Amino acid sequence: MSPKKSEHVRLFIPGPVEVRDEILDAQAEWMIGHRSKAFAELYARMQGKLKQTFFTENPVYVYTSSGSGIWESASRCAVRDDAKILHLTCGAFSERWAETSRLNGKNIDIAAVEWGQAVKPEQLADALKSAQYDAVACVMNETSTGVRNPVEAYAEILKDYPDTLFLVDVVSIYAGAKVDTDAWGIDVCLTSTQKAFALPPGMAFGAVSPAVLERAKQVKNRGYYFDVLVLDKYYQRNNTPSTPPISLMYAADVQLDTMLAEGLEARFERHQRMAAMTHAWVEQAGFEMFSEEGYHSPTVSAVDNTREIDVAALNAFLAERGMTISNGYGKLKGKSFRIAHMGDIQPADLETLFAAIDEFLAKEA
Repeated sequence: MSPKKSEHVRLFIPGPVEVRDEILDAQAEWMIGHRSKAFAELYARMQGKLKQTFFTENPVYVYTSSGSGIWESASRCAVRDDAKILHLTCGAFSERWAETSRLNGKNIDIAAVEWGQAVKPEQLADALKSAQYDAVACVMNETSTGVRNPVEAYAEILKDYPDTLFLVDVVSIYAGAKVDTDAWGIDVCLTSTQKAFALPPGMAFGAVSPAVLERAKQVKNRGYYFDVLVLDKYYQRNNTPSTPPISLMYAADVQLDTMLAEGLEARFERHQRMAAMTHAWVEQAGFEMFSEEGYHSPTVSAVDNTREIDVAALNAFLAERGMTISNGYGKLKGKSFRIAHMGDIQPADLETLFAAIDEFLAKEA
């Protein structure tokens, strides 16, 4: 084993996640010009697979950014200057998207709950009765708290508001659970590569509906880099407006093949099984879930640090064994810790992790 391989620390954090050698190697393909026929073929090849995994017939644009870039794209292009956007917030990332809308000059309202809770459908219904919105934005899987919001229920409510666009961040759940973009009427469905898709960071995907393109025509200042009308113009040519992350696209093409070969339902079931394993370990180890019962994420578990262990010391212990988990996010640091069970992680990997944590807990007892 090479020194580099022997020093590798296996990631059980919610991004960047563990990336297989095959995917890392795929990035070493010879470079091509992004205005070449070879690039157009790569782009087109990915489109068919991306539409399958997003469960959509809409275009899936390729963004050279993290998912945060598509926050800006959605907020700027889907909301008119004299209109408002409603953000459903329940943790750090849903709150940050709301702040992104504000910083882009949009008029925002917020329907918020405490961290660890899910935003309930009735909260959305009440907000929609009290004001008119160009769009509703939410995070399906709040990475900071391990909460999976009931997006399907939001979709049912929004059927009565056809002029209100539905913008959904699926960054840490896409490729780990079914995101039924078209059936749920999602107008912008956005994700990035470094979560359950199990690629290195640096690229994002957005499935965008025709309704967003029509709305964008009514928005004067859409910017350039994230303008959906510009993105769509180049999409029609199997291309991107600006320089794309070609190496990551090669890797994504291989990973999409892997996902489809595993079978999407089988992949989703594996993630659900790993979530159940984690929940069982949390109870056995004497901790509690931080996320609200009934709304646990299938890809990342936020654990309430009820035993008040030193999470930094735990990670130092795990690092000696070639593993790492994530501390609590932001104001939850030390009060919780997070275990990601997403991407290409397998149940056997989790068993190894739990055995190591149990060893640490026994030593500290």
